[in-house]
Amino acid sequence: MASSGEETSGGSPGRAGTGTEPPCPEPAVAQLDGAEDFEVLEEDEDDLSELPPLEDVGRARGPLRENARPSEQDPGEAVEDPQEWLDVLGSGLLKKKTLVPGQGVESRPHKGQEVTVRLRATLEDGSVVEENPSLTFTLGDCDVLQALDLCVQLMEMGETALIVSDAKYCYGAQGRSPDVPPNAALTLEVELLEARDGPDLELLSGKEKIGLANRKRERGNFYYQQADYVLAINSYDIALKVISSSSKVDFTPDEEAELLDVKVKCLNNLAASQLKLDHYEAALKSCNLVLEHQPGNIKALFRKGKVLAQQGEYREAIPILKAALKLEPSNKTIHAELSKLVKKHADQKTVETEMYRKMLGNPSTGSAPVKCKDKLPWSIPWKWLFGATAIALGGVALSVVIAARN
Repeated sequence: MASSGEETSGGSPGRAGTGTEPPCPEPAVAQLDGAEDFEVLEEDEDDLSELPPLEDVGRARGPLRENARPSEQDPGEAVEDPQEWLDVLGSGLLKKKTLVPGQGVESRPHKGQEVTVRLRATLEDGSVVEENPSLTFTLGDCDVLQALDLCVQLMEMGETALIVSDAKYCYGAQGRSPDVPPNAALTLEVELLEARDGPDLELLSGKEKIGLANRKRERGNFYYQQADYVLAINSYDIALKVISSSSKVDFTPDEEAELLDVKVKCLNNLAASQLKLDHYEAALKSCNLVLEHQPGNIKALFRKGKVLAQQGEYREAIPILKAALKLEPSNKTIHAELSKLVKKHADQKTVETEMYRKMLGNPSTGSAPVKCKDKLPWSIPWKWLFGATAIALGGVALSVVIAARN
Protein backbone atom coordinates (compact mmCIF):
# COMPACT_ATOMS: atom_id res chain seq x y z
CA MET A 1 0.00 0.00 0.00
CA ALA A 2 1.20 3.49 -0.62
CA SER A 3 2.89 5.52 2.07
CA SER A 4 1.38 8.35 4.02
CA GLY A 5 2.45 11.57 5.67
CA GLU A 6 5.26 11.98 8.19
CA GLU A 7 5.43 14.59 10.89
CA THR A 8 8.61 15.96 12.33
CA SER A 9 9.56 18.69 14.70
CA GLY A 10 9.60 22.18 13.35
CA GLY A 11 6.62 21.65 11.04
CA SER A 12 8.26 19.15 8.70
CA PRO A 13 6.01 16.81 6.73
CA GLY A 14 8.41 13.94 7.10
CA ARG A 15 11.72 12.46 7.99
CA ALA A 16 13.09 9.44 6.30
CA GLY A 17 12.94 5.98 7.77
CA THR A 18 16.51 5.26 6.72
CA GLY A 19 19.54 3.93 8.44
CA THR A 20 21.49 7.15 7.93
CA GLU A 21 19.11 9.83 9.09
CA PRO A 22 18.67 10.46 12.83
CA PRO A 23 15.22 9.88 14.30
CA CYS A 24 13.06 12.92 14.66
CA PRO A 25 10.15 13.21 17.14
CA GLU A 26 6.68 14.02 15.82
CA PRO A 27 4.40 16.62 17.35
CA ALA A 28 1.32 14.46 16.79
CA VAL A 29 2.93 11.53 18.58
CA ALA A 30 3.67 12.85 22.04
CA GLN A 31 6.49 11.21 23.97
CA LEU A 32 5.59 9.85 27.40
CA ASP A 33 7.83 10.14 30.40
CA GLY A 34 9.51 7.19 32.05
CA ALA A 35 6.41 6.19 34.01
CA GLU A 36 3.92 4.70 31.56
CA ASP A 37 0.48 6.22 31.52
CA PHE A 38 -2.70 4.61 30.26
CA GLU A 39 -4.60 5.36 27.10
CA VAL A 40 -8.14 4.83 25.85
CA LEU A 41 -8.09 1.88 23.46
CA GLU A 42 -11.83 1.30 23.06
CA GLU A 43 -13.41 4.68 22.48
CA ASP A 44 -17.04 3.64 22.10
CA GLU A 45 -17.94 1.27 24.90
CA ASP A 46 -15.32 0.94 27.59
CA ASP A 47 -13.53 3.41 29.78
CA LEU A 48 -9.98 2.22 29.42
CA SER A 49 -8.33 5.40 30.63
CA GLU A 50 -6.04 3.38 32.88
CA LEU A 51 -5.16 0.68 30.38
CA PRO A 52 -1.55 0.40 29.20
CA PRO A 53 -1.25 2.56 26.08
CA LEU A 54 0.65 2.21 22.91
CA GLU A 55 4.24 2.80 23.91
CA ASP A 56 5.36 6.39 23.37
CA VAL A 57 2.03 7.43 21.88
CA GLY A 58 0.10 10.52 22.94
CA ARG A 59 -3.64 10.93 22.68
CA ALA A 60 -5.20 11.80 19.36
CA ARG A 61 -6.44 15.33 18.89
CA GLY A 62 -10.05 15.84 17.89
CA PRO A 63 -12.51 13.54 16.14
CA LEU A 64 -11.40 11.54 13.13
CA ARG A 65 -13.15 11.37 9.80
CA GLU A 66 -12.88 8.44 7.45
CA ASN A 67 -12.89 10.29 4.16
CA ALA A 68 -11.79 13.86 3.71
CA ARG A 69 -13.56 15.95 1.11
CA PRO A 70 -11.65 17.10 -1.94
CA SER A 71 -10.70 20.73 -2.11
CA GLU A 72 -13.21 22.81 -4.00
CA GLN A 73 -10.65 24.27 -6.39
CA ASP A 74 -7.06 23.66 -7.32
CA PRO A 75 -4.40 26.32 -7.75
CA GLY A 76 -4.73 28.64 -10.71
CA GLU A 77 -2.49 26.66 -13.04
CA ALA A 78 -4.58 23.52 -12.59
CA VAL A 79 -7.73 25.39 -13.55
CA GLU A 80 -6.17 27.15 -16.52
CA ASP A 81 -4.69 24.05 -18.13
CA PRO A 82 -6.17 20.89 -16.61
CA GLN A 83 -4.90 18.73 -19.51
CA GLU A 84 -1.33 19.00 -18.12
CA TRP A 85 -2.33 17.48 -14.80
CA LEU A 86 -2.09 13.75 -14.14
CA ASP A 87 -4.93 12.39 -11.99
CA VAL A 88 -2.80 9.93 -10.03
CA LEU A 89 -5.62 7.93 -8.41
CA GLY A 90 -8.43 8.69 -10.84
CA SER A 91 -10.48 10.36 -8.10
CA GLY A 92 -9.37 13.96 -8.51
CA LEU A 93 -7.97 13.96 -4.96
CA LEU A 94 -4.31 13.70 -5.97
CA LYS A 95 -2.86 15.41 -9.04
CA LYS A 96 0.66 15.80 -10.39
CA LYS A 97 2.01 18.24 -12.96
CA THR A 98 5.53 18.29 -14.41
CA LEU A 99 7.20 21.69 -14.20
CA VAL A 100 10.71 20.68 -15.30
CA PRO A 101 11.12 17.39 -17.25
CA GLY A 102 13.52 14.74 -15.96
CA GLN A 103 15.95 12.29 -17.49
CA GLY A 104 13.43 9.78 -18.85
CA VAL A 105 11.07 7.08 -17.59
CA GLU A 106 13.92 4.62 -17.06
CA SER A 107 15.37 6.95 -14.40
CA ARG A 108 12.33 6.66 -12.13
CA PRO A 109 13.08 5.33 -8.63
CA HIS A 110 11.82 1.98 -7.35
CA LYS A 111 10.17 0.94 -4.11
CA GLY A 112 12.70 0.15 -1.41
CA GLN A 113 15.21 2.69 -2.66
CA GLU A 114 16.26 5.69 -0.62
CA VAL A 115 15.28 8.88 -2.42
CA THR A 116 16.26 12.46 -1.71
CA VAL A 117 13.98 15.30 -2.76
CA ARG A 118 13.71 19.04 -2.41
CA LEU A 119 10.32 19.83 -0.91
CA ARG A 120 8.23 22.95 -0.50
CA ALA A 121 4.70 22.57 0.91
CA THR A 122 2.03 25.29 1.01
CA LEU A 123 -1.59 25.64 2.03
CA GLU A 124 -4.29 26.76 -0.39
CA ASP A 125 -3.81 30.37 0.77
CA GLY A 126 -0.10 30.20 -0.14
CA SER A 127 1.21 29.87 3.43
CA VAL A 128 4.45 27.86 3.47
CA VAL A 129 4.28 25.05 6.03
CA GLU A 130 7.45 23.20 5.04
CA GLU A 131 10.61 23.87 3.11
CA ASN A 132 13.26 21.14 3.06
CA PRO A 133 16.14 21.26 0.59
CA SER A 134 17.12 17.63 1.18
CA LEU A 135 14.50 15.21 2.49
CA THR A 136 15.53 11.53 2.40
CA PHE A 137 13.14 8.61 2.88
CA THR A 138 12.60 5.00 1.83
CA LEU A 139 10.18 4.85 -1.07
CA GLY A 140 7.11 2.72 -0.39
CA ASP A 141 7.69 2.30 3.37
CA CYS A 142 4.98 4.74 4.54
CA ASP A 143 7.66 7.11 5.88
CA VAL A 144 6.28 10.40 4.55
CA LEU A 145 3.07 12.01 3.32
CA GLN A 146 1.16 9.55 1.21
CA ALA A 147 0.78 12.18 -1.51
CA LEU A 148 4.55 12.59 -1.67
CA ASP A 149 5.32 8.86 -1.66
CA LEU A 150 2.79 8.07 -4.40
CA CYS A 151 3.90 10.84 -6.73
CA VAL A 152 7.66 10.47 -6.32
CA GLN A 153 7.30 6.95 -7.73
CA LEU A 154 6.06 8.61 -10.95
CA MET A 155 8.86 11.18 -11.15
CA GLU A 156 11.99 11.04 -13.27
CA MET A 157 15.44 11.85 -11.95
CA GLY A 158 15.95 15.62 -12.03
CA GLU A 159 12.26 16.30 -12.55
CA THR A 160 10.48 19.10 -10.71
CA ALA A 161 6.76 18.54 -10.20
CA LEU A 162 3.79 20.25 -8.61
CA ILE A 163 1.51 18.04 -6.55
CA VAL A 164 -1.96 19.06 -5.38
CA SER A 165 -3.35 16.76 -2.73
CA ASP A 166 -6.51 16.45 -0.71
CA ALA A 167 -6.10 16.32 3.08
CA LYS A 168 -6.79 12.59 2.99
CA TYR A 169 -3.29 11.98 1.60
CA CYS A 170 -1.59 14.59 3.80
CA TYR A 171 -2.48 15.25 7.44
CA GLY A 172 -6.15 14.26 7.29
CA ALA A 173 -8.85 15.36 9.69
CA GLN A 174 -6.39 16.08 12.50
CA GLY A 175 -4.03 18.37 10.66
CA ARG A 176 -0.67 19.18 12.21
CA SER A 177 -0.50 21.69 15.00
CA PRO A 178 0.17 24.54 14.80
CA ASP A 179 0.61 25.22 11.09
CA VAL A 180 -1.61 22.73 9.19
CA PRO A 181 -5.34 23.04 9.96
CA PRO A 182 -7.63 20.00 10.00
CA ASN A 183 -8.77 18.77 6.58
CA ALA A 184 -6.27 21.05 4.81
CA ALA A 185 -5.31 20.37 1.20
CA LEU A 186 -1.63 20.92 0.37
CA THR A 187 0.34 21.91 -2.70
CA LEU A 188 3.79 20.32 -2.87
CA GLU A 189 6.63 21.44 -5.11
CA VAL A 190 9.05 18.52 -5.37
CA GLU A 191 12.37 18.00 -7.15
CA LEU A 192 13.81 14.48 -7.30
CA LEU A 193 17.51 14.83 -6.52
CA GLU A 194 18.81 11.30 -5.93
CA ALA A 195 17.80 7.64 -5.69
CA ARG A 196 20.00 4.86 -4.32
CA ASP A 197 19.58 1.34 -2.98
CA GLY A 198 18.49 1.02 0.62
CA PRO A 199 20.89 -0.09 3.35
CA ASP A 200 21.90 -3.74 3.71
CA LEU A 201 20.24 -4.79 6.97
CA GLU A 202 22.91 -7.43 7.60
CA LEU A 203 25.61 -4.77 7.72
CA LEU A 204 23.86 -2.31 10.03
CA SER A 205 25.44 -1.74 13.41
CA GLY A 206 23.38 -2.30 16.53
CA LYS A 207 22.82 1.43 16.95
CA GLU A 208 21.78 1.85 13.31
CA LYS A 209 19.36 -1.09 13.45
CA ILE A 210 17.77 0.22 16.66
CA GLY A 211 17.40 3.69 15.16
CA LEU A 212 15.85 2.39 11.94
CA ALA A 213 13.40 0.09 13.77
CA ASN A 214 12.38 2.87 16.12
CA ARG A 215 11.65 5.25 13.24
CA LYS A 216 9.41 2.67 11.58
CA ARG A 217 7.66 2.04 14.91
CA GLU A 218 7.14 5.76 15.52
CA ARG A 219 5.66 6.03 12.05
CA GLY A 220 3.26 3.25 12.96
CA ASN A 221 2.29 5.19 16.08
CA PHE A 222 1.56 8.21 13.89
CA TYR A 223 -0.81 6.18 11.74
CA TYR A 224 -2.45 4.67 14.81
CA GLN A 225 -3.19 8.19 16.04
CA GLN A 226 -4.65 8.98 12.62
CA ALA A 227 -6.88 5.87 12.93
CA ASP A 228 -5.24 4.41 9.82
CA TYR A 229 -4.69 0.98 11.34
CA VAL A 230 -3.77 -0.74 8.07
CA LEU A 231 -0.79 1.57 7.53
CA ALA A 232 0.06 1.32 11.23
CA ILE A 233 0.28 -2.46 10.91
CA ASN A 234 2.43 -2.06 7.81
CA SER A 235 4.92 0.15 9.67
CA TYR A 236 5.09 -2.16 12.69
CA ASP A 237 5.67 -5.14 10.38
CA ILE A 238 8.54 -3.31 8.69
CA ALA A 239 10.07 -2.49 12.08
CA LEU A 240 9.82 -6.14 13.14
CA LYS A 241 11.42 -7.22 9.87
CA VAL A 242 14.35 -4.90 10.57
CA ILE A 243 14.76 -6.26 14.10
CA SER A 244 14.49 -9.91 13.04
CA SER A 245 16.86 -9.62 10.08
CA SER A 246 20.11 -11.57 10.26
CA SER A 247 23.27 -9.63 10.96
CA LYS A 248 26.94 -9.97 10.15
CA VAL A 249 27.80 -7.49 12.88
CA ASP A 250 28.17 -8.36 16.55
CA PHE A 251 25.93 -6.45 18.96
CA THR A 252 26.67 -5.60 22.57
CA PRO A 253 24.41 -7.03 25.32
CA ASP A 254 22.91 -3.59 25.83
CA GLU A 255 22.08 -3.33 22.12
CA GLU A 256 20.51 -6.80 22.17
CA ALA A 257 18.37 -5.78 25.16
CA GLU A 258 17.32 -2.56 23.45
CA LEU A 259 16.38 -4.42 20.27
CA LEU A 260 14.23 -6.78 22.32
CA ASP A 261 12.55 -3.81 23.99
CA VAL A 262 11.73 -2.26 20.61
CA LYS A 263 10.43 -5.62 19.39
CA VAL A 264 8.09 -5.97 22.37
CA LYS A 265 6.78 -2.44 21.84
CA CYS A 266 6.14 -3.13 18.15
CA LEU A 267 4.31 -6.38 18.91
CA ASN A 268 2.15 -4.73 21.58
CA ASN A 269 1.23 -1.88 19.25
CA LEU A 270 0.67 -4.34 16.41
CA ALA A 271 -1.80 -6.25 18.59
CA ALA A 272 -3.64 -3.03 19.43
CA SER A 273 -3.96 -2.16 15.72
CA GLN A 274 -5.12 -5.67 14.85
CA LEU A 275 -7.76 -5.48 17.57
CA LYS A 276 -9.07 -2.26 16.02
CA LEU A 277 -9.61 -4.16 12.77
CA ASP A 278 -11.16 -7.19 14.54
CA HIS A 279 -8.28 -9.39 13.39
CA TYR A 280 -8.51 -11.49 16.54
CA GLU A 281 -6.33 -14.43 15.55
CA ALA A 282 -3.52 -12.14 14.41
CA ALA A 283 -3.82 -10.05 17.60
CA LEU A 284 -3.72 -13.21 19.72
CA LYS A 285 -0.55 -14.31 17.95
CA SER A 286 1.08 -10.91 18.56
CA CYS A 287 0.16 -11.03 22.26
CA ASN A 288 1.56 -14.55 22.62
CA LEU A 289 4.85 -13.45 21.02
CA VAL A 290 5.14 -10.68 23.61
CA LEU A 291 4.39 -13.08 26.45
CA GLU A 292 7.07 -15.48 25.21
CA HIS A 293 9.62 -12.76 25.96
CA GLN A 294 7.86 -11.11 28.90
CA PRO A 295 5.28 -13.37 30.61
CA GLY A 296 4.31 -10.55 32.95
CA ASN A 297 3.71 -7.90 30.30
CA ILE A 298 0.47 -6.31 31.45
CA LYS A 299 -0.45 -4.85 28.05
CA ALA A 300 -0.13 -8.22 26.34
CA LEU A 301 -2.07 -9.95 29.12
CA PHE A 302 -4.90 -7.45 28.96
CA ARG A 303 -5.13 -7.52 25.16
CA LYS A 304 -5.00 -11.30 25.09
CA GLY A 305 -7.86 -11.36 27.57
CA LYS A 306 -9.77 -8.90 25.39
CA VAL A 307 -9.21 -11.03 22.29
CA LEU A 308 -10.42 -14.19 23.99
CA ALA A 309 -13.44 -12.34 25.37
CA GLN A 310 -14.31 -11.07 21.90
CA GLN A 311 -14.18 -14.68 20.71
CA GLY A 312 -16.53 -15.74 23.52
CA GLU A 313 -13.80 -17.70 25.32
CA TYR A 314 -14.67 -16.34 28.77
CA ARG A 315 -13.32 -19.36 30.65
CA GLU A 316 -9.85 -18.75 29.15
CA ALA A 317 -10.01 -14.95 29.34
CA ILE A 318 -10.85 -14.66 33.04
CA PRO A 319 -7.64 -16.21 34.48
CA ILE A 320 -5.53 -14.11 32.09
CA LEU A 321 -7.19 -10.90 33.27
CA LYS A 322 -6.79 -12.07 36.87
CA ALA A 323 -3.05 -12.42 36.21
CA ALA A 324 -2.97 -8.88 34.81
CA LEU A 325 -4.91 -7.60 37.82
CA LYS A 326 -2.46 -9.29 40.17
CA LEU A 327 0.30 -7.26 38.53
CA GLU A 328 -1.75 -4.03 38.75
CA PRO A 329 -4.18 -4.44 41.68
CA SER A 330 -5.21 -0.78 41.54
CA ASN A 331 -6.03 -0.77 37.83
CA LYS A 332 -9.72 0.14 37.62
CA THR A 333 -9.93 -0.71 33.93
CA ILE A 334 -8.85 -4.30 34.45
CA HIS A 335 -11.20 -4.52 37.46
CA ALA A 336 -14.11 -3.37 35.31
CA GLU A 337 -13.25 -5.66 32.41
CA LEU A 338 -12.83 -8.65 34.70
CA SER A 339 -16.16 -8.00 36.43
CA LYS A 340 -17.88 -7.72 33.07
CA LEU A 341 -16.38 -11.01 31.88
CA VAL A 342 -17.34 -12.85 35.07
CA LYS A 343 -20.94 -11.74 34.61
CA LYS A 344 -20.93 -12.74 30.94
CA HIS A 345 -19.46 -16.11 31.84
CA ALA A 346 -22.18 -16.69 34.45
CA ASP A 347 -24.86 -15.74 31.91
CA GLN A 348 -23.27 -18.09 29.38
CA LYS A 349 -23.34 -20.98 31.88
CA THR A 350 -27.03 -20.30 32.63
CA VAL A 351 -27.88 -20.40 28.92
CA GLU A 352 -25.92 -23.64 28.45
CA THR A 353 -27.65 -25.25 31.45
CA GLU A 354 -31.07 -24.31 30.08
CA MET A 355 -30.13 -25.72 26.69
CA TYR A 356 -29.04 -29.04 28.20
CA ARG A 357 -32.32 -29.29 30.14
CA LYS A 358 -34.31 -28.85 26.97
CA MET A 359 -32.19 -31.43 25.17
CA LEU A 360 -32.82 -33.96 27.94
CA GLY A 361 -36.54 -33.22 28.09
CA ASN A 362 -36.43 -31.86 31.63
CA PRO A 363 -38.61 -28.93 32.67
CA SER A 364 -36.92 -25.56 32.52
CA THR A 365 -38.15 -24.43 35.89
CA GLY A 366 -35.66 -24.64 38.67
CA SER A 367 -38.19 -25.84 41.27
CA ALA A 368 -38.56 -29.58 41.88
CA PRO A 369 -41.99 -31.17 41.27
CA VAL A 370 -44.25 -31.15 44.34
CA LYS A 371 -45.01 -34.61 45.76
CA CYS A 372 -48.59 -35.60 46.56
CA LYS A 373 -49.17 -35.28 50.28
CA ASP A 374 -51.90 -37.99 50.29
CA LYS A 375 -49.64 -40.65 48.81
CA LEU A 376 -49.08 -43.48 51.33
CA PRO A 377 -45.79 -45.34 51.71
CA TRP A 378 -47.43 -48.65 50.74
CA SER A 379 -49.23 -47.37 47.66
CA ILE A 380 -48.70 -49.51 44.56
CA PRO A 381 -47.37 -47.57 41.57
CA TRP A 382 -49.95 -47.12 38.83
CA LYS A 383 -47.60 -48.67 36.25
CA TRP A 384 -47.60 -51.93 38.22
CA LEU A 385 -51.41 -51.93 38.47
CA PHE A 386 -51.74 -51.36 34.74
CA GLY A 387 -49.38 -54.22 34.00
CA ALA A 388 -51.13 -56.65 36.32
CA THR A 389 -54.52 -55.77 34.82
CA ALA A 390 -53.22 -56.34 31.31
CA ILE A 391 -51.85 -59.76 32.24
CA ALA A 392 -55.13 -60.77 33.89
CA LEU A 393 -57.18 -59.74 30.86
CA GLY A 394 -54.80 -61.62 28.60
CA GLY A 395 -55.24 -64.77 30.67
CA VAL A 396 -59.03 -64.55 30.53
CA ALA A 397 -58.94 -64.05 26.75
CA LEU A 398 -56.66 -67.07 26.34
CA SER A 399 -58.99 -69.24 28.45
CA VAL A 400 -61.99 -68.26 26.32
CA VAL A 401 -60.14 -69.16 23.09
CA ILE A 402 -59.10 -72.58 24.42
CA ALA A 403 -62.63 -73.32 25.62
CA ALA A 404 -64.08 -72.39 22.23
CA ARG A 405 -61.76 -74.78 20.41
CA ASN A 406 -62.68 -77.66 22.71
